[in-house]
Amino acid sequence: MENRKNYFHLHLVSDSTGETLIAAGRAAAAQFQSSHALEHVYPLIRNRKQLMQVLEAIDGAPGIVLYTIVDRELADVINQRCREIGVPCVSVLDPIIDLFQSYLGSPSRRRSGAQHVMDAEYFARIEALNFTMDHDDGQMPADFDEADVVLVGVSRTSKTPTSIYLANRGIKTANIPIVPGVPLPDGLLSATKPLVVGLIATADRIAQVRQHRLLGTTQSFHGEDYTDRASIAEELKYARSLCARNNWPMIDVTRRSIEETAAAIVALRPRLR
Repeated sequence: MENRKNYFHLHLVSDSTGETLIAAGRAAAAQFQSSHALEHVYPLIRNRKQLMQVLEAIDGAPGIVLYTIVDRELADVINQRCREIGVPCVSVLDPIIDLFQSYLGSPSRRRSGAQHVMDAEYFARIEALNFTMDHDDGQMPADFDEADVVLVGVSRTSKTPTSIYLANRGIKTANIPIVPGVPLPDGLLSATKPLVVGLIATADRIAQVRQHRLLGTTQSFHGEDYTDRASIAEELKYARSLCARNNWPMIDVTRRSIEETAAAIVALRPRLR
């Protein structure tokens, strides 16, 4: 029998970028595999005129409404209008803010976009992103000792996207491909500051990703060895031995998302210091 999914409208209304809502909405929707959310994102909603246009859109496509609006008057308008339309709505941040206020004994500032301040932490993230882009795929090996994390692994183990994700959290990350017969840069072997982590996966998974990678190549490209499972198994064997020889921890990314891999790396940092 055909597996059919139900679709529902998910309205995400924010007075900031909407990142918090998107993450919360997707995390909740992922728990309902038989249903698929049609996302409607409304960022930077900070006055009544903007809000009324959003509420008209919600009225035209009723569904679940999640919002992060710190202005009490605007929040009250959302609650009232959603009751009139007959759709459920939830303020995602209010229960958390109330808990903080109760524990800290002081009221919140209720300032829109307070998490996106251009402070020292913000500029540290920008610096980390610049460093990571400059040190992608083994570039600028002389600077590896300035990295917080260095990822090593055979081709198609998600080194670059994982590096960028870590950089977005302010972690300077370099990545280096492991190729049998090609020595690793001296700059890596002599580096003492960074945490070096090996990324591995199953031969089947890597072969599948590499095959998709080759779909757009020219006819003159011969990728038999690149996608051959036996050859990939040898690459992985070499990568494992290299990591074991240098006491570098390894993470199997076969069934991990980029976010999960990054979280595992972050967890390793204090443990190995």
